Amino acid sequence: MHEQDYFNEIKSIIENAEVNKKVREYKNNYEDLMAKWNIGKLLIEVQGGEKRAKYGDELIKKWSEIFSKEYGNGYNIRNMKYMRQFYTTFPIGHAVRAQLTWTHIKILLPIKNENERNYYINQVILNNLSSRELINEIKNKAFERLSYADKKNIKLVTDDKNKYNLTLRDMIKDPIIIKTDKDINNLNEKAIHKLLIEMIEDRFLELGSGFALIGHEYPLKINNKTYHTDLLFFNYEINAFVVVEVKNEEYKPSQLGQVQFYMDYIDKNIKKEHHSKTEGILIVKEKDKYVMKYINDKGIYITSFKLLNNMREKI
Repeated sequence: MHEQDYFNEIKSIIENAEVNKKVREYKNNYEDLMAKWNIGKLLIEVQGGEKRAKYGDELIKKWSEIFSKEYGNGYNIRNMKYMRQFYTTFPIGHAVRAQLTWTHIKILLPIKNENERNYYINQVILNNLSSRELINEIKNKAFERLSYADKKNIKLVTDDKNKYNLTLRDMIKDPIIIKTDKDINNLNEKAIHKLLIEMIEDRFLELGSGFALIGHEYPLKINNKTYHTDLLFFNYEINAFVVVEVKNEEYKPSQLGQVQFYMDYIDKNIKKEHHSKTEGILIVKEKDKYVMKYINDKGIYITSFKLLNNMREKI
């Protein structure tokens, strides 16, 4: 065999080994979650049901001391209470997503609103969030800042067969949070664009799932004149280009026309037949909720941004 053949064979072995390792990790993680879920189920049953269980912590205390000595701190009283809460929060075992780790679960347990909890579970699945990233999303109140999502009926992302169709309405937050260590009092529009790019490159979470950056100040040539979109994305969740314009001022009707102009150009000159119609996001400094009622263009979504200094301000 030639040197390249050896290289390709080694590469194939490595790839297979890595895939198998991921499968084992995925399976082991799910088995671990189900073990904890079943422990929680049995604790509820032995304590006489969910209503009575919270008054029966003496039993958990006694058993946790035994289990901790034999199997380690993973079975201390605090964790066993978590397991009990795990079962009561997720009473249908097979609905627990294997992409969640036990750390994810413990972070999600305090969230009482099922729709809010489902939203964050979806974020973990769609964006492969670590536990630290999940904590940041919750601290940033991502669910509360959703502008258009139907918060009364957020379904869980499960698998390719049952995966619901995301829209920009399900994703856009209001306000969009832009964090920086810089002095934010005297930033011009160009500086805001740069901050937005930096924020978006941090996993695109403020704009939603599935975004891929095509370009910043993306040129659109019409006859002998060149126009520039602030940001142009392709979103694989909605299979469409997304124009994003950022304005360091309050909303004006003329801004809407600018976004629509760019969208129409992309639909006619860049979009392929298998792509969905181009959509747009207009991000302004402030927006008038009364004016928003008169905007009927379903392809353009208007939200506001909020600049925060990492060291001084909180959401």
